[in-house]
Amino acid sequence: MTLKNTEIHLFRHGETDWNVEGRFQGIKVSKLTEKGVLQAKKLGNKLKNIKFDNIYSSPSLRTRQTAYNIWPDQTHKIQFSDELVEIKLGRLEGKLYSDIKKNDFTSYDHFFNKPHLFSVKGAENFKDLTSRSIKIITELSENNIGGRIAIVSHGAFIKSFMTYIDQKQIEEIWDPPFMDNCSHNIVSFSTENSFSITRYAGIDK
Repeated sequence: MTLKNTEIHLFRHGETDWNVEGRFQGIKVSKLTEKGVLQAKKLGNKLKNIKFDNIYSSPSLRTRQTAYNIWPDQTHKIQFSDELVEIKLGRLEGKLYSDIKKNDFTSYDHFFNKPHLFSVKGAENFKDLTSRSIKIITELSENNIGGRIAIVSHGAFIKSFMTYIDQKQIEEIWDPPFMDNCSHNIVSFSTENSFSITRYAGIDK
């Protein structure tokens, strides 16, 4: 039997005001900077000859703005899913990295250096984030077997997914390559329920 694969293109949102200010970004509202808008438009120009059967996005403002600027003529095609949102960060949402490092070093250290230990009341841990990312991307892939899809999401969400399918551990989530704003990742999904990486954070494998 001939296997048909789904080609999945994963994109992180463009630069935001909170990226510039050094704040924890989860599900609260942050918006693209002028640079972030230009990053998305530049990415859109690179993708102009690639046809996507379906385009999906996190409903967060920064990802919606990114998707709209990548595909300004296809905004009607963009489908939103709450399962594609960023890691939920509870009381850390919107706080400056510098303030958390000073006043709650354990949470800061676990998030950036020991993600397998990260645990904050009201926040999602990286194990649950990974499970969520695998579940929704598998579902979208199964719904588009033989096709090509685009997904606009977030840094930790994409990193969790890519780390898992790269057969690495949660504590390695922040290892290189770094998921820059508007990073382009390509993954193939087979009907045998297996993923393989073609491009990781703009680097072809």
